[in-house]
Amino acid sequence: MNLEYFIAKRLINAKSYKSSVSSPIIKIAVLAITISIVMMIMSVATGIGLQQKIREKISAFNGQIIVTSFDDNQSQVTVAPLSEKAFPIDKLKQIPQVTHIQPVATKAGLIRTEKEFEGIVFKGVNNKYNWSSLKEFIVEGREPRFSADDNNEVLISQFLAKRLNLKLSDRFNTFFMKEQGKLPSLRKFKIVGIFNSGFQEFDASYVIGSIEHIQRINKWSKDQVGAYEIYIDNFDQLDQVADKVYHSIPPTYNSIAISEKYFSIFEWLKLFDFNIVVVLIIMIIVATINMVVALLVLILERTQLIGLLKSLGANNWSIRKIFIYNAIYLIGRGLFWGNLIALSLLYIQKYFGIVKLNPESYYVSVAPVDVNYLHILFLNLGTVLVCSLVLVVPSYIITKISPVKSLRFY
Repeated sequence: MNLEYFIAKRLINAKSYKSSVSSPIIKIAVLAITISIVMMIMSVATGIGLQQKIREKISAFNGQIIVTSFDDNQSQVTVAPLSEKAFPIDKLKQIPQVTHIQPVATKAGLIRTEKEFEGIVFKGVNNKYNWSSLKEFIVEGREPRFSADDNNEVLISQFLAKRLNLKLSDRFNTFFMKEQGKLPSLRKFKIVGIFNSGFQEFDASYVIGSIEHIQRINKWSKDQVGAYEIYIDNFDQLDQVADKVYHSIPPTYNSIAISEKYFSIFEWLKLFDFNIVVVLIIMIIVATINMVVALLVLILERTQLIGLLKSLGANNWSIRKIFIYNAIYLIGRGLFWGNLIALSLLYIQKYFGIVKLNPESYYVSVAPVDVNYLHILFLNLGTVLVCSLVLVVPSYIITKISPVKSLRFY
């Protein structure tokens, strides 16, 4: 054991191969490990970060599960109301994953200014609305506050504000259509907040204000709303919770998860999982190939030393372990620098947003990152495990080295 320890220490010492033939090969192998772990961490962090950010944006405007009347047929504009008295809120709150339930209603409208006009979807909310999910998107002003005296405050998108030449504190007229043959209803709103989600589908149409306007225009009672948005604590359990919600509501109601409502977007997001897996596989292959080459060169360069150890009575497995330990040490060096570089780049992107994206293609203007140390730990452990297992195979060449032949010119 002391002899193995001495030889292992000698092999691991950088000076032992600093000027040897294997030096550039070993440097390339360490560099390959470094680049591989950087690419793996970056691909996982950016891929998952983009998925989470898009999910958060869709959830902020819809909740994770939407309960409506069957008559609405998944329409973006409310047709048939729900009764707050008949809605089983207490029953739904008993579902462990449910964190918040809020009533909403939507209605199509037309904003008219002196020079411009634009079609919009007015989303009515009340004081039960969870503004925390939208706060990060508010670029100017604040969220609307409703009272008995004043419920004309609204939140409008930056996109609509620019198209209509509106700014904070401006007032504008909005026309809402009624039944056929009747004049449209006019409402005057005041802008108290401007948001920018980067999600064109929402920014191009949504104006958020008091639900009382929709109730009056549609001649609903105070306890009638258009839909209920349900938030849950774990998006990965969305399908299971949506199924529980569906079986907990009356048969005249319908529930739909946002993964169904925005099916094409969520299918597109799933492609990121495939891309991440492809990157991980390629990087692992690159790392293992380089480490195998480095180990073979290291073994062949020390053929005489291997022969000497065998002549002193060392068995094949003990010698193989020495070289495998040395290779694992080199892997560790590559992982150290790779993690340092990757984390530095991720935190720079997280706090400074250096890399920009086209929001029309990716729904975000800045590349989001998710720095999850558990994911990083698994990537490191997986890299060490896979590379170590693969290195056992090339180390088999040690068993073919003859002490007599290797020591002939020692």
